Parts: sequence; C-alpha cells; structure tokens
Amino acid sequence: MIPFFEPAKQRVPTFFSHIGMTCKDPASQERFYAKYFGFRRARVIPLGDDQIIFIKSGNFYIELFKAREQSPIADPKDDGYPWSGLRHLAFEVESVDAKLVELGSSVKLMLGPADFGDFIPGWKGAWVADPEGNIIELNQGYVDQALPPALA
Repeated sequence: MIPFFEPAKQRVPTFFSHIGMTCKDPASQERFYAKYFGFRRARVIPLGDDQIIFIKSGNFYIELFKAREQSPIADPKDDGYPWSGLRHLAFEVESVDAKLVELGSSVKLMLGPADFGDFIPGWKGAWVADPEGNIIELNQGYVDQALPPALA
C-alpha cells in the first residue's frame, strides 16, 4: 500500500545535481568531456572491480557508470530520441562554428548548424554525437524571454 502524503506547505530548496551516464568506456568519455568541455575529475567511488567516476564543470556534474550490457536500441539521430526521456546534453559556447572546428573528427555532426535568429538575434545551434553516440547540443546566443507566457 502506498501511503498518502499531504502536499508540502513549504517547498524544500532543490538544485540541479548531476546527470548519470552509462558508458562503454568511462575513461574515454571522461577524457573527451575534459578535453572539449572543461570537466575535471571530482570523485571516484570504487565498487570492487568497477568504479563510478564523477566529473565536474562549474556546478554541473556527470556521473559515469560502466555499461554492463549492449544497448537494445539504435543510437539517437539528429537532436536526440523523439520519445519521452532525456533528449540531449547542451553546452553554451561563444561560437558554434569555432567549437565544431575544435571538436573536429572527435564527434559526428548530427544536425545543423542551425540559425534560430528569427527567434533570438544571434541564436545558433548544432548537435553532435560524443564518442559513444550521446547527443550534445552546442548553443550560441540563447537568452531568456523577457516576459514568457504564464503556465496555463
């Protein structure tokens, strides 16, 4: 039986913590995110013959786990899977074009570069696949809307 809980009268402060990523080769993923996105090792948790690696950039963490099985589905395309779930990781960059040059052959271009200047002047994006096929959005020039419509 699931107990019924009354809604909280006061919200508990909540902050984004991390994304967990299952990897064929966690060390290779760690090197990629360190080299191109400035992550550094924050913690290693030994688990017998295995380990969990936390890498960090600013206040953003990725928790790397070793895959124990092959994926039962095909790698994502374009900007990510079209069904319910996490679609992609996104990083803000000064220049999408310059970042694509820097990344070179270490990634596969999946979609773009795309110009979203009709919505926000200077807004541009591209989607690439990391060495294990996870989709990364490179985002340049996004800004929040001054007065977004209220949630209905």
